[in-house]
Amino acid sequence: MERLDFGKMSYGCKHYRRRCLIRAPCCNEIYGCRHCHNEATNMLSSPSDRHDLVRYDVKQVICAVCDTEQPVARVCTNCGVNMGEYYCDICKFFDDDTDKGQFHCDDCGICRLVVGGRENFFHCKKCGSCYSVKLRNNHLCVENSMHHHCPICYEYLFDSLKDTTVMKCGHTMHSECCNEMLSRNKYSCPICSKSVMDMSMIWRRLDEEIEATAMPEDYRQKKVWILCNDCNDTSEVIFHIIGQKCRHCNSYNTRTISPPVLPEV
Repeated sequence: MERLDFGKMSYGCKHYRRRCLIRAPCCNEIYGCRHCHNEATNMLSSPSDRHDLVRYDVKQVICAVCDTEQPVARVCTNCGVNMGEYYCDICKFFDDDTDKGQFHCDDCGICRLVVGGRENFFHCKKCGSCYSVKLRNNHLCVENSMHHHCPICYEYLFDSLKDTTVMKCGHTMHSECCNEMLSRNKYSCPICSKSVMDMSMIWRRLDEEIEATAMPEDYRQKKVWILCNDCNDTSEVIFHIIGQKCRHCNSYNTRTISPPVLPEV
């Protein structure tokens, strides 16, 4: 494998700074970290050979200073170098960037890398993950909401290194994926289709656009049944090509569940 640079300011891999490598117990190969292993093995041509490394199973590390292979520990048994300023014996995790605020969450069962550290986060037992204290009593709980793949990039969210956003509906996705979705004028959750933000201003603009856009004579009195993605209620409304407004919550985040028909005389 490629030799890594372990100078004072540049050592480890692209994921973490540390003074050790790990031997993967699943395939007996040496990697910079668990993520290096998973990225490499999941690119293998044969699907049957692809696999992820279980962090708790790591038993051996190789000191990057003296190349001594040894049981997992914070300090090298041969040269005495500290292999990671932050070390977790449960996750077998080493990291020198202590400004990340790393801490081990017993409820999650893994180490969390979060700016601000443990005091700025709490574990939501229903959602099954750590969230910012700003979300305490201020988010809609969805059972095990972090234990699924991002609906945009399909990376598993629970132990992802990327920032995660909790939407109004309680579902989660990567923050960068959410921003990309919003930049493409997609404002509904990819999982449940509920609006992900306050849409009242956009609904008012649609009101104005519909008011200014006359439908052809043949369609002006036609009605359709709609299902509202935001309040889950159904209603019968006048059909318009721009959109159908829910009569219960005034949302345009709706879907047609019957074709346009003229009202019965």
